[in-house]
Amino acid sequence: MRRYGKNPDEDDIRVRPNRKGNRPRTHIRPKHEDAEDGMVLTVDRGRLTCLVEGRTVVAMKARELGRKAAVVGDTVSIVGDLSGEKDTLARIVRIAPRRTVLRRTADDDDPYERVVVANADQLAIVTALADPEPRPRMIDRCLVAAYDGGLTPLLVLTKSDLASPDKLLEAYTPLGVPYIVTSREELENGDAERVRELLEGKVTAFVGHSGVGKTTLVNALVPEDRRRTTGDVNAVTGRGRHTTTSALALPLPGDRGWVVDTPGVRSFGLHHVDPSRVIHAFPDLEPGTEECPRGCTHDGNQPECALDAWVAEGHADPARLDSLRRLLATRERREGD
Repeated sequence: MRRYGKNPDEDDIRVRPNRKGNRPRTHIRPKHEDAEDGMVLTVDRGRLTCLVEGRTVVAMKARELGRKAAVVGDTVSIVGDLSGEKDTLARIVRIAPRRTVLRRTADDDDPYERVVVANADQLAIVTALADPEPRPRMIDRCLVAAYDGGLTPLLVLTKSDLASPDKLLEAYTPLGVPYIVTSREELENGDAERVRELLEGKVTAFVGHSGVGKTTLVNALVPEDRRRTTGDVNAVTGRGRHTTTSALALPLPGDRGWVVDTPGVRSFGLHHVDPSRVIHAFPDLEPGTEECPRGCTHDGNQPECALDAWVAEGHADPARLDSLRRLLATRERREGD
């Protein structure tokens, strides 16, 4: 039996007719050299709203991208109708490499990794000081995800009119995490300039439990694009109800940066995080790991860990080592523990 390659030129080759009458499939993909770059603003049931040259364009993912999905914050190349007019649909043909990635899993036992936001510069962890009560384990998990994904964390404490932030800040001051404290009155009156200054020139993703005032904060930051207000806090569970259902990127007034509002989360799984990468967020401790044995986890359970000697010699504050080990323990501990 004779076998032929993909491009046989013999005259006696029998070619099966194409019953559908369309062009035969090919492995050659178009280069789409005329594609324009855009930024994904939101994703809804397979439709991606993108910003292209100041126009809002609705697009869908091209088949040749396969399983690769675009998320809010992605830089994408788009072809087709880019007018942005009603009922038009463009096509995303390329997704640019990501600078940073905020990822999470549903829980620590779930191997399925979800990309929440791409290319964000910082992660604003929004936490209420009361109603609902702050959950330090959730904050720790968000910090680990931020460090792992290359984002700079920012702690935003809301509802300071209900409780003092002092006790919570005592736990996070050693980590060197920047923070800001706000009140309900301040945000409800639309006075968010102090927060806005910390977002200047950056893409900032906002994450937090439902009911902590995240959407109220975003509404104060971007009053021209108000999202539905945060729901009431459940009196039984002490948790809020979800009001934001999809991530959405919003421009700050005066083109001063971007805010990405994400749906409220009840858990922040870290199955995808390699604990060995958390040390990169501690540049004062990282040089001390050079003397650690191979495979050292730096979690304090290995007597050969060189970080204890590094701190004892005065190269770093002992509180910093305690903070590192607390975050490493977070990777192995469920949020509710």
